[in-house]
Amino acid sequence: MVLLVIGGSGSGKSEYAEQRIVALSKEGKGRRIYLATMQPFDAESYERIERHRQMRRGRNFLTVECYTHLEEVKTEAEDIVLLECISNLAANEMYGETGRKEKAADAVIKGIRYLASHCQHLVMVGNNVFSDGLCYDASTREYIKNIARIQQETARLCDEVVEVVCGIAVVQKGAV
Repeated sequence: MVLLVIGGSGSGKSEYAEQRIVALSKEGKGRRIYLATMQPFDAESYERIERHRQMRRGRNFLTVECYTHLEEVKTEAEDIVLLECISNLAANEMYGETGRKEKAADAVIKGIRYLASHCQHLVMVGNNVFSDGLCYDASTREYIKNIARIQQETARLCDEVVEVVCGIAVVQKGAV
C-alpha cells in the first residue's frame, strides 16, 4: 500500500502518518522505518527534529536519515516505511550540495517509485502547497512548482491520498 498524507503546517499530518504506520505494522512483520529528510541547519530545524523524535518515541521506528538520493535507501520487502517529508527532500535535492538541482523533481519521483517497489507499505508526508495565493521570488516559485509536480505524480501512484485539516483526515483518494 502506498499512501500520501498532505496538510498545512501544524495540521496533524505527521501524527496521522505515524498512526497509520503503527496500524499497518500490526498486520504483519517488518521493520518500521522512519526516513528523516530534514537536514538540520539552524536552531529551529533542530527543535523541529527533536519534536518529531519525541512524537515517535515508543513507536519502535528505525530512523534513517536521507537528505538526497532516496533511491539509495536499502529496505526489505516486509518493511513499513514513513517518508517524512517530500517537501524537505525536494528542497535538499534542489539546493543541497549533493542534490540534483534542476533535476530535483525527477530524482524525488524516481526515489519514491523505487521505495514503493521495495517495501511492504510506504506512507509519505508532504506539505499542502496548492492553496497559497502569496507572491514569492523565482526560486520559491520553482520550489513550489517542483513539490506540486512531485505530489501530483506521487498521488497517481498512491492507493490512498489523505489531506489532514485541523487534525481531521479527509480522504482525497482511496478508502481509509
